[in-house]
Amino acid sequence: MSLDNIYDAVLNGKAAAAAEATNAALAEGILPQDILHKACIPAMTEVGRLFEIGEKFVPEMLIAARAMQAAVNILKPLLVAADIQSAGKVVIGTVAGDLHDIGKNLVGMMLEGAGFEIIDLGTDVSAAQFVDAVKKHQPDLVGMSALLTTTMPAIKTTIDALAEAGVRGQVKVIIGGAPVSQDFATKVGADGFAADAGSAPRIAKTLIGAA
Repeated sequence: MSLDNIYDAVLNGKAAAAAEATNAALAEGILPQDILHKACIPAMTEVGRLFEIGEKFVPEMLIAARAMQAAVNILKPLLVAADIQSAGKVVIGTVAGDLHDIGKNLVGMMLEGAGFEIIDLGTDVSAAQFVDAVKKHQPDLVGMSALLTTTMPAIKTTIDALAEAGVRGQVKVIIGGAPVSQDFATKVGADGFAADAGSAPRIAKTLIGAA
């Protein structure tokens, strides 16, 4: 069964096998959206669950995300052609002064694996750039990461800037990063906090009511 093969390939981080099984499934006439929703997303959800309970680690999540990416790259043009609804649109970036991107990239891959459309602003993203991106892309969520205690205040600066620009009410803000905590998220007025990339999709879906 091709869907099982795709699920296993993504779960075990086998990119070439995931691509091969995806092409095989399409050749069998399985719909691209079924491949995404019945194989890719469940596999990444399971990867996230195993990560949260300590049975998978960051390197394994990265290779699983890359395997999923191999499948999604084949599916994406077909899904766009079929105009399949995404789970939501997310603008992500590492805040001003912070050049770390591994965590942010992993969160982006996990969210994409959960069916979200990702607009990645990169690293060292100023408050103004976040505001511009919200105005331009009209996302459902803004995801910010800070990996240094010295750059954490930029999260609050950005949330304040979204409020001053009058767009804070249009988006949910989810934050994360090594020094970031739920307490900090509450203090700066973020809507959600993801302790790790594995939990990010679940929290994102809860925030926009798509859980």
